[in-house]
Amino acid sequence: MPYPHAGPTGLGQIAQQASQVLYQHRLVSTTLLHQLITPHHTRAEYLRRQLHTLREAGLAETVGRRISGQTELLWWLTEKGATAVESVGLLPQRPYRMTPEAALGPLQEHTLATVETGLAFVDWARRLGHECGPLDWSPETAHFYRDDSRPGAELSLVPDAVLNYVHTDKQARQRTLLTFFIEVDRTQMTIARLAQKLHAYAAYHDFAPQPPSGRGTKPGRRTAIPAWRYRYPAFPRLLLVLTGASESRLARRIADLRSLAASTPALTSSGVRAGVTTLAQLRELGPFASIFTPVTGPPEPTDAWLHPTTQTN
Repeated sequence: MPYPHAGPTGLGQIAQQASQVLYQHRLVSTTLLHQLITPHHTRAEYLRRQLHTLREAGLAETVGRRISGQTELLWWLTEKGATAVESVGLLPQRPYRMTPEAALGPLQEHTLATVETGLAFVDWARRLGHECGPLDWSPETAHFYRDDSRPGAELSLVPDAVLNYVHTDKQARQRTLLTFFIEVDRTQMTIARLAQKLHAYAAYHDFAPQPPSGRGTKPGRRTAIPAWRYRYPAFPRLLLVLTGASESRLARRIADLRSLAASTPALTSSGVRAGVTTLAQLRELGPFASIFTPVTGPPEPTDAWLHPTTQTN
């Protein structure tokens, strides 16, 4: 397990791992924590005892969630628990703090669906011999840009998650770091709004802040570098993961999104590689099965590589 000490000291290793996962992902159910941290254990009893140790120490709290006629506990770190994780200094600090009101609020299901999406990548990395762990995605990381269609306004693109994944080709002895922008859609927003989010990715892809002019700089010699190159070696692939409705409704939603994207020049001409699938397919078949439908271009399904030959960008 990576980062074994990035949590409050004086606790068992599983409790420390749980605290760092809760710090990173804000709200996680007992079942998801079990699958992320202790999948090698048949039962989650030991994990539950460690979680209750966190709660007894005032480091974590819970709310109940009714699912399939039973109550499941959702866990988050208290201010004391978050401060304890931050004091170790091995995880990027996150200003967000969960509260009982937020844990019970309308973002509960979306937060859990994002964790489920990350878990699908972790689970398939284990099966395939790749690398992706419980801390290899960061939720809601802001990316600032300006859009030419809105002069003077500084905007922020905030993916639901930025996920890092090391793909290992054992035959070719090649390891490739893949970075994905993840957007989770629970059918709570209109297709038009979802398309607007795609437009924001296209705008961020093209945004290149003009370097400041200095004394002695010749006109025309300054080259603007795209903002994303300061953060990523290649522009992350955009994966949209749909859930929260029947498979037939989600299929219609994918078709509607493609139709709207096809009529939007900013998307069809963009260098953004984007594909859409369902959470059920991602869990069942994994990201390297042909489960992603390109948002633009030919509709032939492809895998998470989103090979450019399948699109007309």
